[in-house]
Amino acid sequence: MSERRDAEGESTDGDELPADVVDEAERLTRLARRAVDDAEREVYERRREELLAARGFVARVREDDAGEVLVVHPDEWLDDGVVRTDRIEDLSRGIEIPLDGAGDPDDWENVDAHNRELVDAVREAHGDVHGANAAALADFMGNHYAKPIESATADELAEFLTEYFVRNAWPSEAQREAIEESIELVFETAGEPLPEAGGQ
Repeated sequence: MSERRDAEGESTDGDELPADVVDEAERLTRLARRAVDDAEREVYERRREELLAARGFVARVREDDAGEVLVVHPDEWLDDGVVRTDRIEDLSRGIEIPLDGAGDPDDWENVDAHNRELVDAVREAHGDVHGANAAALADFMGNHYAKPIESATADELAEFLTEYFVRNAWPSEAQREAIEESIELVFETAGEPLPEAGGQ
Protein backbone atom coordinates (compact mmCIF):
# COMPACT_ATOMS: atom_id res chain seq x y z
CA MET A 1 0.00 0.00 0.00
CA SER A 2 1.04 3.60 -0.52
CA GLU A 3 0.00 6.93 0.89
CA ARG A 4 -2.30 9.44 -0.79
CA ARG A 5 -0.67 9.35 -4.20
CA ASP A 6 -0.02 6.69 -6.77
CA ALA A 7 3.24 4.90 -7.53
CA GLU A 8 4.30 7.67 -9.91
CA GLY A 9 3.79 10.28 -7.21
CA GLU A 10 0.82 11.80 -9.05
CA SER A 11 -2.25 13.02 -7.22
CA THR A 12 -5.13 10.55 -7.43
CA ASP A 13 -8.74 11.65 -7.85
CA GLY A 14 -12.10 10.16 -6.97
CA ASP A 15 -12.20 8.40 -3.63
CA GLU A 16 -8.93 9.82 -2.37
CA LEU A 17 -8.94 10.71 1.32
CA PRO A 18 -8.02 14.34 2.11
CA ALA A 19 -4.89 14.76 4.19
CA ASP A 20 -6.80 16.33 7.08
CA VAL A 21 -9.10 13.29 7.31
CA VAL A 22 -6.13 10.93 7.44
CA ASP A 23 -4.42 13.11 10.05
CA GLU A 24 -7.55 13.14 12.21
CA ALA A 25 -7.91 9.36 11.91
CA GLU A 26 -4.33 9.01 13.07
CA ARG A 27 -4.85 11.46 15.95
CA LEU A 28 -7.92 9.55 17.15
CA THR A 29 -6.01 6.28 16.91
CA ARG A 30 -3.19 7.64 19.05
CA LEU A 31 -5.69 8.96 21.60
CA ALA A 32 -7.36 5.54 21.70
CA ARG A 33 -4.01 3.88 22.36
CA ARG A 34 -3.40 6.18 25.31
CA ALA A 35 -6.94 5.93 26.72
CA VAL A 36 -7.05 4.94 30.39
CA ASP A 37 -10.22 2.84 30.14
CA ASP A 38 -12.21 0.86 27.58
CA ALA A 39 -15.08 3.37 27.40
CA GLU A 40 -12.76 6.24 26.48
CA ARG A 41 -10.96 4.05 23.93
CA GLU A 42 -14.27 3.09 22.32
CA VAL A 43 -15.28 6.75 21.96
CA TYR A 44 -12.14 7.56 19.98
CA GLU A 45 -12.41 4.44 17.87
CA ARG A 46 -16.08 5.17 17.10
CA ARG A 47 -15.24 8.74 16.05
CA ARG A 48 -12.55 7.39 13.74
CA GLU A 49 -14.96 4.82 12.31
CA GLU A 50 -17.63 7.45 11.63
CA LEU A 51 -15.12 9.89 10.12
CA LEU A 52 -13.86 7.32 7.63
CA ALA A 53 -17.21 5.65 6.96
CA ALA A 54 -18.56 8.96 5.66
CA ARG A 55 -16.06 8.58 2.80
CA GLY A 56 -16.38 4.82 2.33
CA PHE A 57 -13.18 3.92 4.19
CA VAL A 58 -12.40 1.75 7.20
CA ALA A 59 -9.41 1.45 9.52
CA ARG A 60 -7.72 -1.19 11.61
CA VAL A 61 -4.50 -1.44 13.59
CA ARG A 62 -2.13 -4.19 12.48
CA GLU A 63 0.78 -5.62 14.43
CA ASP A 64 4.04 -6.29 12.60
CA ASP A 65 7.70 -6.67 13.51
CA ALA A 66 8.18 -2.90 13.76
CA GLY A 67 5.15 -2.40 16.02
CA GLU A 68 1.59 -1.23 15.38
CA VAL A 69 0.51 0.20 12.02
CA LEU A 70 -2.71 2.08 11.28
CA VAL A 71 -4.16 0.73 8.03
CA VAL A 72 -6.82 2.78 6.23
CA HIS A 73 -8.45 1.46 3.06
CA PRO A 74 -11.73 1.50 1.10
CA ASP A 75 -14.51 -0.52 2.74
CA GLU A 76 -15.12 -2.28 -0.57
CA TRP A 77 -11.76 -4.05 -0.25
CA LEU A 78 -13.13 -6.26 2.52
CA ASP A 79 -14.16 -9.76 1.49
CA ASP A 80 -15.72 -11.55 4.47
CA GLY A 81 -13.66 -9.35 6.76
CA VAL A 82 -10.39 -10.00 4.92
CA VAL A 83 -8.51 -7.77 2.48
CA ARG A 84 -7.32 -9.83 -0.48
CA THR A 85 -4.68 -7.66 -2.12
CA ASP A 86 -4.29 -10.02 -5.10
CA ARG A 87 -7.85 -9.11 -6.15
CA ILE A 88 -7.38 -5.34 -5.90
CA GLU A 89 -6.43 -3.51 -9.07
CA ASP A 90 -5.34 -0.19 -7.51
CA LEU A 91 -3.58 -0.47 -4.14
CA SER A 92 -2.66 3.22 -4.11
CA ARG A 93 -5.87 4.09 -2.25
CA GLY A 94 -4.64 2.23 0.83
CA ILE A 95 -2.69 4.09 3.52
CA GLU A 96 -0.38 2.67 6.17
CA ILE A 97 0.87 4.81 9.05
CA PRO A 98 3.39 3.40 11.57
CA LEU A 99 2.27 4.16 15.10
CA ASP A 100 5.51 3.10 16.75
CA GLY A 101 8.62 5.03 15.85
CA ALA A 102 12.15 5.40 17.03
CA GLY A 103 10.91 7.63 19.84
CA ASP A 104 8.45 6.87 22.66
CA PRO A 105 4.89 6.96 21.24
CA ASP A 106 3.48 7.71 24.70
CA ASP A 107 5.38 11.00 24.62
CA TRP A 108 3.97 11.91 21.23
CA GLU A 109 2.06 14.96 22.44
CA ASN A 110 5.15 16.49 24.04
CA VAL A 111 7.21 15.76 20.93
CA ASP A 112 4.54 17.31 18.71
CA ALA A 113 4.32 20.43 20.89
CA HIS A 114 8.10 20.83 20.74
CA ASN A 115 8.11 20.42 16.96
CA ARG A 116 5.31 22.97 16.54
CA GLU A 117 7.28 25.52 18.55
CA LEU A 118 10.19 25.01 16.18
CA VAL A 119 7.87 25.40 13.19
CA ASP A 120 6.57 28.69 14.59
CA ALA A 121 10.12 29.94 15.09
CA VAL A 122 11.04 29.08 11.49
CA ARG A 123 7.90 30.73 10.15
CA GLU A 124 8.48 33.90 12.16
CA ALA A 125 12.14 34.18 11.13
CA HIS A 126 11.97 33.00 7.52
CA GLY A 127 8.40 33.34 6.22
CA ASP A 128 5.39 31.22 5.36
CA VAL A 129 6.95 29.02 2.66
CA HIS A 130 9.72 27.78 4.93
CA GLY A 131 7.19 27.62 7.76
CA ALA A 132 4.90 25.37 5.72
CA ASN A 133 7.81 23.09 4.84
CA ALA A 134 8.84 22.96 8.49
CA ALA A 135 5.26 22.01 9.39
CA ALA A 136 5.34 19.15 6.88
CA LEU A 137 8.61 17.93 8.40
CA ALA A 138 7.04 18.19 11.87
CA ASP A 139 4.09 16.06 10.71
CA PHE A 140 6.46 13.45 9.33
CA MET A 141 8.80 13.25 12.32
CA GLY A 142 6.00 13.32 14.87
CA ASN A 143 3.61 10.91 13.20
CA HIS A 144 6.09 8.44 11.75
CA TYR A 145 8.90 8.46 14.29
CA ALA A 146 7.57 10.27 17.40
CA LYS A 147 10.84 12.21 17.48
CA PRO A 148 11.89 15.86 17.67
CA ILE A 149 12.70 17.25 14.23
CA GLU A 150 16.30 18.03 15.11
CA SER A 151 16.95 14.38 16.05
CA ALA A 152 16.20 13.21 12.50
CA THR A 153 18.86 11.09 10.84
CA ALA A 154 20.04 11.61 7.26
CA ASP A 155 18.13 8.50 6.23
CA GLU A 156 14.92 9.81 7.81
CA LEU A 157 15.33 13.14 6.05
CA ALA A 158 15.88 11.32 2.76
CA GLU A 159 12.67 9.36 3.37
CA PHE A 160 10.86 12.62 4.08
CA LEU A 161 12.12 14.23 0.88
CA THR A 162 11.61 11.33 -1.51
CA GLU A 163 8.47 9.75 -0.05
CA TYR A 164 6.47 11.84 2.41
CA PHE A 165 6.96 15.36 1.04
CA VAL A 166 6.06 14.53 -2.56
CA ARG A 167 3.19 12.19 -1.70
CA ASN A 168 1.64 13.56 1.47
CA ALA A 169 2.49 17.23 1.95
CA TRP A 170 0.76 18.53 -1.22
CA PRO A 171 3.48 21.23 -1.55
CA SER A 172 3.13 24.32 -3.68
CA GLU A 173 5.70 25.03 -6.36
CA ALA A 174 7.35 27.55 -4.03
CA GLN A 175 7.56 24.93 -1.29
CA ARG A 176 9.09 22.36 -3.64
CA GLU A 177 11.72 24.83 -4.78
CA ALA A 178 12.58 25.82 -1.20
CA ILE A 179 12.39 22.48 0.63
CA GLU A 180 16.12 21.75 0.90
CA GLU A 181 16.82 25.26 2.15
CA SER A 182 13.87 24.91 4.54
CA ILE A 183 15.38 21.82 6.12
CA GLU A 184 18.68 23.62 6.58
CA LEU A 185 16.85 26.52 8.23
CA VAL A 186 14.96 24.19 10.56
CA PHE A 187 18.20 22.71 11.86
CA GLU A 188 19.85 26.13 12.00
CA THR A 189 16.90 27.47 14.03
CA ALA A 190 17.09 24.45 16.35
CA GLY A 191 20.83 25.05 16.82
CA GLU A 192 21.71 21.59 15.54
CA PRO A 193 23.95 20.49 12.64
CA LEU A 194 22.30 19.01 9.59
CA PRO A 195 22.97 15.25 9.64
CA GLU A 196 25.36 14.02 6.98
CA ALA A 197 24.24 11.59 4.29
CA GLY A 198 24.52 8.02 5.48
CA GLY A 199 24.55 9.13 9.11
CA GLN A 200 22.44 7.50 11.77
